[in-house]
Amino acid sequence: MAALRAGLLGVGMMGRHHARVLREIDGVELVAIADPGGDPHGVAGELTVLPDIESLIAVGIDIAVVAVPTRFHEDAALKLAAAGVHTLVEKPIAETVEAGQRMVDAFDAAGLIGAVGHIERFNPALQQLRKRIAAGDLGEVFQIATRRQGPFPARIADVGVGKDLGSHDIDLTAWVAQSTYSTVFAQTALKSGREYEDMIIASGRLANGIIVNHVVNWLSPMKERVTIVTGETGTFVADTSTGDLTFYANGTFPLEWESVTAFRGVSEGDVTRYAFPKREPLRVEHEAFRDAVLGLPSEIVTMQQGQRTLAVVEGVIESARTGQSVSF
Repeated sequence: MAALRAGLLGVGMMGRHHARVLREIDGVELVAIADPGGDPHGVAGELTVLPDIESLIAVGIDIAVVAVPTRFHEDAALKLAAAGVHTLVEKPIAETVEAGQRMVDAFDAAGLIGAVGHIERFNPALQQLRKRIAAGDLGEVFQIATRRQGPFPARIADVGVGKDLGSHDIDLTAWVAQSTYSTVFAQTALKSGREYEDMIIASGRLANGIIVNHVVNWLSPMKERVTIVTGETGTFVADTSTGDLTFYANGTFPLEWESVTAFRGVSEGDVTRYAFPKREPLRVEHEAFRDAVLGLPSEIVTMQQGQRTLAVVEGVIESARTGQSVSF
């Protein structure tokens, strides 16, 4: 079978990694790159850097990756859908829920695969976490808390920290818990003099009853990417920056220390750090997209799912603006 002819729109900080992976995976051939800003990281190689989405489509491609700033996602995706090209769009799906819905509708109407690059779903720690929760290792899940914070990335200029970073945590939380969001309440801050928020604290509840909490900011010198899931038997901690998953079990020995026993809480048990293969999440994401296009079993993040995530992010921002919780 001939390799899928791939086109890449955008070769900036994220696009350069897409270019590398598209060249490395089986069954795909990177045949065209387009970026109106040129090739700042020198990844084009023998390919000519084309000026726009129209020239990319004109080359004749089967699949495309869109890695340009969020405000350009809709225009590129609608043109790719009209041309019959299966497309993976970087997260968030679009700048607004309305734009995202137009993308969902266009790909559905054309019968094409439309995917969103919520890469954390392909992180080995979170994939292990989801499997173990689904297998009942944690019993009933009570709470999911995430922390995603670090220095401000100068490359992000068209969205706030909610759509850039917070969308990761909202998507992975719903995916790990296998449930949608029911309500959110949030507070935001603008401390860096930009148009958009750079700090968020959001809490909420999923449709299955799990309570959630997200701490997100661009103003910390300490980079942190942590997901903590607490349930009947203990707590899982997934560090997605390292791909590590650790389980803190509830203790099984009775407490004999009177002052601690009076607390009536759980005691500390065994701590286990799991060993498992750690493949690059971006490669796994691209392989899933390729397989979906080929009609093979695959767990891509669909545009419909990306749209639901964006709706929750916009709910977070709306809650902070109004001081009221938002329901979905």
